[in-house]
Amino acid sequence: MKTTIKYLLFSLITYHLSLITTPLFAQEKRFTLEDLNFGGTNYHNLQPKNMWLTWWGDQLIQTDVEECYTIDVKTGKKDILFTLEDINKWAKSDDEKYVRHLMNAAFPYPDKPLVQVGNRHAVILVDFKEKKVVWQDSIVKEKAEDWNSVSRATAYIKGQQLYVADGEGREHKLTTDGSREIVYGQSVHRNEFGIEKGTFWSPDGQRLAFYRMDQSMVTDYPQVNINPCIEPCPATYEPDKYPMAGGKTHVVTIGIFDLRTQKTIYLKTPATDVSPEALEKTCYFTNIAWSPDSKTVYLFELNRGQNDCRLVTYNAETGERIAVIGSPLATGGTQELYRETSDKYVEPLHPIQFLPWDDTKFLMQSQRDGYNHLYLYNVKGECLRQLTSGPWVVMDVLGFNKKQKTIIIKANKEHPLNHHLYSVGMKGEIKQLVTVDGVHSGVLSASGDYLIDRYSTPTRPRVIDVVDLTQKTPRHTNLLEAEDPWAGYQQPIFECGSIKAADDTTDLYYRMVKPADFNPEKKYPTVVYVYGGPHANNVQASWHWASRSWETYMAQKGYIVFILDNRGSQYRGRDFEQATFHQLGQIEMQDQMKGVDYLRSLPYVDMNRLGVHGWSFGGFMTISLMTNYPDVFKVGVAGGPVIDWRWYEVMYGERYMGTPQSNPEGYAKSSLIDKAKNLKGKLQIITGYNDNTVVPQHCLSFLDACIKAGTQPDFFAYPGEEHNMRGHASVHLHERITQYFEDYLKVKK
Repeated sequence: MKTTIKYLLFSLITYHLSLITTPLFAQEKRFTLEDLNFGGTNYHNLQPKNMWLTWWGDQLIQTDVEECYTIDVKTGKKDILFTLEDINKWAKSDDEKYVRHLMNAAFPYPDKPLVQVGNRHAVILVDFKEKKVVWQDSIVKEKAEDWNSVSRATAYIKGQQLYVADGEGREHKLTTDGSREIVYGQSVHRNEFGIEKGTFWSPDGQRLAFYRMDQSMVTDYPQVNINPCIEPCPATYEPDKYPMAGGKTHVVTIGIFDLRTQKTIYLKTPATDVSPEALEKTCYFTNIAWSPDSKTVYLFELNRGQNDCRLVTYNAETGERIAVIGSPLATGGTQELYRETSDKYVEPLHPIQFLPWDDTKFLMQSQRDGYNHLYLYNVKGECLRQLTSGPWVVMDVLGFNKKQKTIIIKANKEHPLNHHLYSVGMKGEIKQLVTVDGVHSGVLSASGDYLIDRYSTPTRPRVIDVVDLTQKTPRHTNLLEAEDPWAGYQQPIFECGSIKAADDTTDLYYRMVKPADFNPEKKYPTVVYVYGGPHANNVQASWHWASRSWETYMAQKGYIVFILDNRGSQYRGRDFEQATFHQLGQIEMQDQMKGVDYLRSLPYVDMNRLGVHGWSFGGFMTISLMTNYPDVFKVGVAGGPVIDWRWYEVMYGERYMGTPQSNPEGYAKSSLIDKAKNLKGKLQIITGYNDNTVVPQHCLSFLDACIKAGTQPDFFAYPGEEHNMRGHASVHLHERITQYFEDYLKVKK
């Protein structure tokens, strides 16, 4: 692991220099949570300098509060394009602050001098060459707005009904039965399967696909609002629709509204039966995509068991499913373009993407060979070739370079901790576009000839380059090298390394944060920070190895903080992620205990003062470790913890655990209710009083089990907060977490 070794050497050099300069620590400032926490009053001043960039075709634009600039991609030279004062003058509004800033200015037409800006009332298009407003929408403060740049039509929710305003401002009401139980045009399936919204415009802007979710059969979870009015009055009942594992779930259908005919039809998807006897027939519908000609809808249909996934197509005019003709998969009249099954689960997360130079071919992403890779298909459902392969993961498709006929992707091909950018050719040839190790993200210009490359490394907070992809060797022009915003503060030591998992084969990566005045001759109280669940990982080769700022706060108070990404976390391939199948918490604990073994080998870790902390899945892991290894962990703080997966929601919970009916042993093994009796150390449980992700039933049931068992956890709730504390409440939360370790883990002098 060359990258890790290099930065470990850097850390050691930093440490030895720190011994020489220790007296200077007295001159350096110390952090507060107001500096470090995202809800803190000084947090924004201690973030790396940034630039807000977008594309107008292939012209790079910097947006700011007061100005928009053009930037020469070859030299980095900036020129003012227009100002906020210009926009408000051209708008000819009586309100001089009609548009309040230009941070979100967009340029939806690559070949037209039009900027899209918004205010509190509308979205407007301004021609900055003619210096006038050329279009303004007719929507005022509505929910879930989805504007299409081709037709200039907007989909939105008003009074729980779905509407479309066409480009002329005419309003079309698509639904009449929208309610708390019948939800239109919004995200469904609790945002699983890559779903982030509920409306999908066709490429020509004339058709709108939208979700309809009937959740009338889903049980209400009894949430309570304690602040219903200004004057003293009783709390009000404000339930959430919460489908728990093994129970009834909502029924989703997909509508298509046609602006030309002003008619709505519904796709004739398989009938869904939510009775317990027919759980496996219930489908999830996800990753909606349109054909380039706007006539066909593509989507993935997944059974409730989440082990049978099919890519299917529907006629957008009639709603009929389209049979595949001439495909090897079409034997027996099958109607899917592609089918993937698994003895564990299949998780579609990405819609197909048509090649911009060939309407008959599309990209599909799949983990079917063990890692998420790109496959090239034609519209008959024939796999033409696998474009990427190897023991690494395609993380994102940024877009296409139309001239070179290449795909631009983000992947961790070089090392699991490094995210690089690559181009992929149609024969599978792959070219690395950036060479600096670190964590990169990118935004392509309209043609794909240019790329905004944002990245950080363990020692560089933020770098922004623009990359010219028209050259044989991509040419980089630096736009920003952010200085260390923490300069002048006493900073901890950040280290990274690897150990073997409990299988003695798999590499696991860790981050360790040590006090700035670390002395290997001393012994330090140590806190294991853990998440450990799917779709997340804690250790990356970004600034400070992706350290959370709370770790810096703890190191400043004299703790070592240790973070290990166990099996089950993301970006390491299918088998790494699915190792925890049907037994959440078990493999994860085994790996975390290998991390504890490593800590035990370090002379400066005080194993008599070992704590653990995590939130959500990490809260579940915290209590799992505290109750399964009660003699190892002395103090724990568990935030928003899952206690029993029977009380978690259907889509996520059943993917990893099956149903309580099909996997009773797994649910029993992972439940923490019967482990309440094992608690020995000090444990604080924290929850948002109105958590609608891990509902309060989890915490309260564990407390009840502790009462019956005679064990004594502590408990704290944040009224009105959901799964994560918002705003300044987050500062209070992290001070509370810190103080608990100060009170019970750190020996007082």
